[in-house]
Amino acid sequence: MDRFDAKSPAIGVLGGTFDPVHFGHLRPALEVMQQLNLEQMRLIPSSIPPHRQQPIASAKQRHQMLELAIKGLQGFVVDDRELHRSGPSYSVDTLRSLREQFPDNPLFFLVGSDAFQSIHSWSRWTELLTLAHLVVMQRPQQPGRLPDELDSWYHTHLANAADRSRAAGKIWPLTVTQMAVSATQIRRCFAEQRSARFLMPEVVISLIEQLGLYPSESSV
Repeated sequence: MDRFDAKSPAIGVLGGTFDPVHFGHLRPALEVMQQLNLEQMRLIPSSIPPHRQQPIASAKQRHQMLELAIKGLQGFVVDDRELHRSGPSYSVDTLRSLREQFPDNPLFFLVGSDAFQSIHSWSRWTELLTLAHLVVMQRPQQPGRLPDELDSWYHTHLANAADRSRAAGKIWPLTVTQMAVSATQIRRCFAEQRSARFLMPEVVISLIEQLGLYPSESSV
């Protein structure tokens, strides 16, 4: 795929608790970056996630893990804006902040296909496309059935090649390698003193062990 026609570089955005960061976050983000020829991928750790349990690791620790995980990865950036904002970390507020900082850049907000299925439950979800494109990351051969509330909206805003110069407003379904790895699984590995090798970067494993994160309940 050719580079975007827009004069300003295209930027990818991936949010999450990253508690901890693992290859299930990093590999799909890299593949989206390569498929869309993005100049930058911003990883944004959330402070107070509105749709899931609160992080176990502190904001500082999660930020530190992310910095180690992406060290040496060209174009990857840790963006801590949500960690400095009070209240729930709503994606629409983060995208509005990014749009203010990058008024002309195409922004591509990455969501997994499972999360996209319930995106109509997010705060001010219809505003998302006014601020950025949505990249729906799909597993190979994953069925594309959507709830009725989303089906029409999805097909109305589906992107085509002519939309590559737009700053926002379209939905880009992309097939990526989505590994069956979860932060819950990894935290359980540490709690049960099992190895998390090959699930996440070694430098992050070393930091978790150094800080004593995710201990078993008996050791707390």
